[in-house]
Amino acid sequence: MLSKFVGKVIRGFAQCACVTYCVYEYIGDIVVCSGPSMEPTLYTNDVLLMERISIRLQRLEKGDIVISKCPTNPKQNICKRIVGLPGDKIRNGLNVTLIPNGHVWLEGDNSNNSTDSRMYGPVPQGLLRGRALCKIFPLRERTMFTKYIT
Repeated sequence: MLSKFVGKVIRGFAQCACVTYCVYEYIGDIVVCSGPSMEPTLYTNDVLLMERISIRLQRLEKGDIVISKCPTNPKQNICKRIVGLPGDKIRNGLNVTLIPNGHVWLEGDNSNNSTDSRMYGPVPQGLLRGRALCKIFPLRERTMFTKYIT
């Protein structure tokens, strides 16, 4: 009798863990912002709802806010805005960069205090983790970043 109960609890826990993992890995996540690079759009400790589907389907647009692994420090995540897509030409000072296939150009909204593609160049799309859908905290500043889900 006790062993059946324990077996059901373990199966239930395993199912819950599998569903949670799949949601986190393939659908979306909650992200806490850190740093000044996206001010005034986002501030430290703002909480975002992030979806992963657009990244997997490669349905990204200029203006999307994305979460990415940092190209210079893969242990760190960055939050930036897509400014250029593959095939675009980006002027960075006196230089013009052609964004290669499989890459995007990311910049922070706070251009005076952002380490972004202006420093490390185009970012491989494989480093992108997800696209910000909305700011969910602080509650008084809830904001949708997209009009629709792609």
